[in-house]
Amino acid sequence: MKLTFLGATETVTGSKYLLETTGLRLLIDCGLFQGTKKLRLRNWASPPAELAGLDAVILTHAHIDHSGYLPALARSGYQGPIYCSAGSRDLCEILLLDSAKLQEEEAEFANRHGYSRHHPAMPLYTVEDAKQALKLLVPCPFDVNTTLGAGASFRLLPAGHILGAASVVIEAQSKTIAFSGDLGRSNDPIMFAPRQIESADYIVVESTYGDRLHDAADPAAQLAEIFAATFKRGGAVIIPSFAVGRAQSILHYIAQLKSSGRMANVPVYLDSPMAISVTDLYREHAQEHRLTPAQTAALDKAAEMVRTVEQSKWVMSRRGPMVVIAGSGMATGGRVLHHLKAFAPDARNTIVLVGYQAEGTRGGALEAHQPSIKIHGEYVPVRAAVESLTTLSSHADYRELLDWLGSLKRAPKRVFVTHGEPAAADALRRRIAETLHWQAEVPTYLESVEF
Repeated sequence: MKLTFLGATETVTGSKYLLETTGLRLLIDCGLFQGTKKLRLRNWASPPAELAGLDAVILTHAHIDHSGYLPALARSGYQGPIYCSAGSRDLCEILLLDSAKLQEEEAEFANRHGYSRHHPAMPLYTVEDAKQALKLLVPCPFDVNTTLGAGASFRLLPAGHILGAASVVIEAQSKTIAFSGDLGRSNDPIMFAPRQIESADYIVVESTYGDRLHDAADPAAQLAEIFAATFKRGGAVIIPSFAVGRAQSILHYIAQLKSSGRMANVPVYLDSPMAISVTDLYREHAQEHRLTPAQTAALDKAAEMVRTVEQSKWVMSRRGPMVVIAGSGMATGGRVLHHLKAFAPDARNTIVLVGYQAEGTRGGALEAHQPSIKIHGEYVPVRAAVESLTTLSSHADYRELLDWLGSLKRAPKRVFVTHGEPAAADALRRRIAETLHWQAEVPTYLESVEF
């Protein structure tokens, strides 16, 4: 058995793991690289030779850094099954089509305004490529063995984090290898705690927050304080948000603040057709989260849903107290870029970062309080206040990661720490070695290990 790390090494993006067993070549996750230009360029390179001749793909969840390369894989000729949970299938239908549309729109925008070095600028993949990938999705129930052939099988275990998120446990050649996927919080207000695995010979575990503990403060109280201070200045609050999970968490807290009278009666806009569609799925997958039917219904009433470009432009033309939630979470694309161009230069406004900001992203630059950020080829001054809320993370912190690992009934032979910036991954590796006394290592890009 051989495992090759094709992504999510020394970074939190581009998740791809190639597992080769007798008679089978499996790809676990097929994510897009995001962040620095060096990382993004990996998306544009020819598909790695390792991706040729795949028998199956298994997705842990639908976030673009785990699924966003699927259209490119389909474009290169892959026609095999892509196994995932039912929730991930539904989310992929929203996310991959949106990602492809953004690719096309950004290429068109670059050509129209002439800021691309490539003439003409081309999308990484098209909507048609995404549709081809979606045809290959095969939904699987949680906690049920699915046969892969050649004596191998896998099962999905709920991982919390977002709708449909799973850990993947593969049995092959009398060995068990588990991929944590992105693990959720043990006390998340919306998602259930991740399911613990009983045993595995080898484990690939994420380390997004492997070097820190989450703030125990109340997110609703923090938002209320930011809202009050900004509205007093007559400003607007702009929240770059991931469409899946994070946007719904923010809506949940805003609904609470409104119902309790702890928030001024100002307009709230959800300017993300993708986030609007995702919010609808919380009704269809009610068994996967903690929200009651009434709380689920309150998500829709917490904000005015902005679907069209014309409506979005109207929101951008407004001034004064209001809240705008728009994609994307790290400000890498989407409508939030236009809102940042419109509102970042005004000191009365506040930009609230509500999740992890990878190095090299605009969100990372905002978090570092850079005086300007580059949007559509222009540098936009940032005079607005910038606040970071770490309490809304949907990723387990290092204590929760250690608790998940420590629940195993026996020690694994090896643990591979991935999906983290170098400092975070190495911090978790040390903690695993010191706390659990297991052999843990941090693989490098394209590294292969044999079992």
